[in-house]
Amino acid sequence: MTSFVLAHLSDPHLAPLPRPRPHELIGKRILGYLNWTRGRHRIHRRDVLDELVADALARRPDHIAVTGDLVNIALPQEITHAAQWLAGLGNPADVTLVPGNHDAYVRGALAQAVRAWGAFMQGDDHGPGFPFVRRRGPLTLIGVSTAVPSAPFMATGTLGKPQLAAIEAVLREPDDGFRVLLIHHPLRSTRNRHNARLTDAEPLEALLRRYGVDLVLHGHDHRHAVVWLEGPGKRIPMVGVPSASVAADGHRTPAAYNLFAIERRDNGWHVAMTTRGLTREGGITVLRTEVLR
Repeated sequence: MTSFVLAHLSDPHLAPLPRPRPHELIGKRILGYLNWTRGRHRIHRRDVLDELVADALARRPDHIAVTGDLVNIALPQEITHAAQWLAGLGNPADVTLVPGNHDAYVRGALAQAVRAWGAFMQGDDHGPGFPFVRRRGPLTLIGVSTAVPSAPFMATGTLGKPQLAAIEAVLREPDDGFRVLLIHHPLRSTRNRHNARLTDAEPLEALLRRYGVDLVLHGHDHRHAVVWLEGPGKRIPMVGVPSASVAADGHRTPAAYNLFAIERRDNGWHVAMTTRGLTREGGITVLRTEVLR
C-alpha cells in the first residue's frame, strides 16, 4: 500500500516586518515591534523559510499542515502578506492551517486573519469556526484554535469551554480514519514556559485520554518534541517542530519540518516520521527518522 505523506511545519514568523503606521503601535504591539527591531529580525529570516519550503515542496507531500504564528505582531499588512505566502505554499484543499498566538496578537487581529486565510481553515462542511474537520486520503484532520490576545509579556493560549465541548462532539463520532489533531500550543510545556502555556491543556488531555486521536501536531515552542500521552488502548504521539524560519546560528534550534508517511496495514496504522532541517554547514538534510507506530 502507498503511504499518505503529511508535511508539518510551524511558526514561520514571516519577515520582513512591514513598516507600521503610528496608530498601529498602540498597546502590546509597541513591545513586539521593539522586540523585532532590536533582535528578532535577525532570528526569523525569509531566506531560511523559503529554502525550507522549497525543500518540503520538492518532497511532493500529499498534504501540508501549518500550526500557526504566520505573523509577528499581526499588522494588517502582515496578514495580507501571509495570505500571499499561503497561496504559494499550495491550494487551500492541500494545505491546512490553524492559527497561533501571534496571529491573534491584539484584539481583532484573529478575525482579520480568519477572513484572509479562511479557505485554509475551513472544514469539509464549509462551516466557520473551530474545531473544523477535513478528510484527506486516510486522514481525518481536526483543526483547533488556541489563538487569543494575551497581556504584554504573555504568550498563553486558550481553547475555551465552547470549543472544548465541540472538540468532544467531534471525537465522540465514529471514525475509522487516522485522526490528526492540529493545534498551535503544546499540551505539555516546560516550567520556564508557564507564561506561554496552554491554559486549559488539562481538559483537552482528558478528552484525548478518553476518546483518543492518532497524532497531535503543534508548534509554538520552536523546538523538536515528541511527547507521549496515554490514550484509550494506545499511546498518542504529540510532535512539535522548530520555527520554520530560524537560521543555524548555533544558539537556537534551526528551522526544520517533519514528514509523516502514514499507511494502514493488517495490524493497524504504520507511521514513519522523517525530520528534515537546516544544518550549520548549510543546506537541508535528514536530521532523524523514527517509527511512531
